[in-house]
Amino acid sequence: MKQVIQNFKTGDLYIDDVPVPAITDKMVLVENKFSLISSGTERGTVKVAKANLIGKAKQRPDLVAQVLQNMKKEGVKATLEKVRTKLDSLKALGYSTSGIVKASLDSNGAFKPGDRVACAGQDYASHSEFVGVPQNLIARIPDNVSFEQASYTTLGAIALQGVRQAEPRLGDRICVIGLGLLGQITVQLLKANGCRVFGMDLSPNLVEISKNSGADEALLRNDENLLTAVDNFTNGHGFDSVIITAATTSNDPIELSAVISRKKGKVIVVGAVKMDVPRDPDFYRKELELKMSCSYGPGRYDVNYEENGQDYPLAYVRYTEQRNMEAFLDLVSQGAIKLNELTTHVFDILEAEKAYEIVMGNNPEPHIGILLSYPKSEGRDSTLVSMSNNNALGIINVGFIGAGSFAQSYLIPSVKSWGASLETVVTTKGISAKNVASKFSFNHASTSSVDVVGNDEINTVFIATPHNSHAKYVIECLQARKNVFVEKPLAMNLDELLEVKNAYELNQGQLMVGFNRRFSPLATKIKNEFESNGEPKVINIRVNAGFIPKEHWTQNPELGGGRVIGEMCHFIDLFQFFADAKPIKVYAESIKTSNALITPEDNISVVVSFEDGSVGNLLYLGNGDKSMPKELVEVFSGGKIGRIFDFRKGSIHKNNKETKLKESGKGHRQEVNAFLNSLKDKEKETPLTFESIYYTTLVTFKILDSLATGLPQQIN
Repeated sequence: MKQVIQNFKTGDLYIDDVPVPAITDKMVLVENKFSLISSGTERGTVKVAKANLIGKAKQRPDLVAQVLQNMKKEGVKATLEKVRTKLDSLKALGYSTSGIVKASLDSNGAFKPGDRVACAGQDYASHSEFVGVPQNLIARIPDNVSFEQASYTTLGAIALQGVRQAEPRLGDRICVIGLGLLGQITVQLLKANGCRVFGMDLSPNLVEISKNSGADEALLRNDENLLTAVDNFTNGHGFDSVIITAATTSNDPIELSAVISRKKGKVIVVGAVKMDVPRDPDFYRKELELKMSCSYGPGRYDVNYEENGQDYPLAYVRYTEQRNMEAFLDLVSQGAIKLNELTTHVFDILEAEKAYEIVMGNNPEPHIGILLSYPKSEGRDSTLVSMSNNNALGIINVGFIGAGSFAQSYLIPSVKSWGASLETVVTTKGISAKNVASKFSFNHASTSSVDVVGNDEINTVFIATPHNSHAKYVIECLQARKNVFVEKPLAMNLDELLEVKNAYELNQGQLMVGFNRRFSPLATKIKNEFESNGEPKVINIRVNAGFIPKEHWTQNPELGGGRVIGEMCHFIDLFQFFADAKPIKVYAESIKTSNALITPEDNISVVVSFEDGSVGNLLYLGNGDKSMPKELVEVFSGGKIGRIFDFRKGSIHKNNKETKLKESGKGHRQEVNAFLNSLKDKEKETPLTFESIYYTTLVTFKILDSLATGLPQQIN
């Protein structure tokens, strides 16, 4: 399919062929008919991408702070690799489209193939021939509303939420500052609500358009008679509400809104403006109410609502994102909102670059609503796209299912440097699959796992998808007689683990799980130091993991499984590595707290007993401070101590002497090399036995059982 793409590193904007997006549960696949270019938002996005590295840093100081913090934790080299991966990415543009449902996995059965719908969401409702959109960001289009009109729905919902924040009443006098597309729609919504509307902007053209949109009065911001006109319009009282829909780095809209508001009036900020709020005289003496409007409405930025499909009860949240979309479409259907006059340009998707020439001011035509159209896309609905690369098939031919930032930073570069043939990469979004395929020279990009599992030329599969899909893909790949490397965890529950065990025993092929720390140079040196002393070991591991909010996908029990299953498995494996024995018992205690923001099991003490008498003590903590190193590993046995500090340095203590170790790295490259070497040399043993993988995974489930029962759990 065709999609508008911007390279975030170079700033280049172009149209390219990418695979049709995949949809998962609670999502809908839509064939676009029209999409709306949001000039203000997209101009800013494109501008950031076109800036040089220093320019990007100036515009996103929040990301610079994250980079500096990451350097303290992981070092300069690892951080720079992450930054390069992030920069060298392709960006989808657009977030407001309309089209026809092609397939639906929504949980309510609300959408059927053939339904006419409007779609919302950055990185979902993009400028592309097909889009995969979560079920709560879609609304059905009334029969008398055209696709062109419906493509405005997301902008309409944003404007509607701003109006709702103002709580306008019949007869209220309201000012709209900023008369771009969002402002024009706001004017119409206020008029439909029975308000008298005054508009202002820097552009004479937009001021005139607003009068056609229904503004009772509109003036240029720099009109010398502006304040006099405001006094006359409001009978000297000031506006009941001021809605700011401008986008500017200037503080003028905030300052002006205070001057022209009545006592106890409201100022609603919808657009991206500077907000140095002057306390005196107006905000303080008039007791003004300053309110922010959050995008499309309730549900925005809530992962459970937007991505997991959990709706809010209508009785308690009358207007959500989706219900704002529906309300806006209903107003268009009634004729209360007129959009055709706002459309100044319509471009075919193949001519999208011309549209952005206008948006960016390179072709300074007067404009307001710019649409992209999508003619019937016969034969362009494939999940597989061939790249210009032609990697010859080798001994090991690799497919990747999942290729997020972790896979791009650690797994794919290691596979490529080893010399394996990169055949096909699969991600849910076509643009990301195309980006990864191009960056690492895969032969094909795809959005369907079938293109990997069903490809007989691929004999080895790396799985780096969200945790809840690991077991499913492992089983499918093993049944297809492929070698499998899967990122941790192997499974989310005991039933999945037993299914994987059965598939492994019934089918040929090797299975490896990404427990990388045992392959680190420091872990290997310390293991060798204790290799043959014949005594049990005491292994202490303290992990200053840091706080992760409950909204994060890893904390979702159905998606990420939580940190016991998804993260602590690393350290249970490390226990096994050093003890070189089977775990037989586990006991766990977590903190008790009434703080609803904290996940108690993120702050936990775990004791694991091993068959040879060794003991592993794990302190995994989410309530610490980032200034302290993240991981400390200590091994005690036979009069010796081995220590690892954040896998960046270590030491061995014996004979009353300390020997410092300067090796660094968490073993990502080494584990991939060990796995691929074992496939190349059939006589080599698998780097990790299935028994070890099985017990590591089982112990994490038993940790949860121990927390639930308060009792030690036997490992059977």
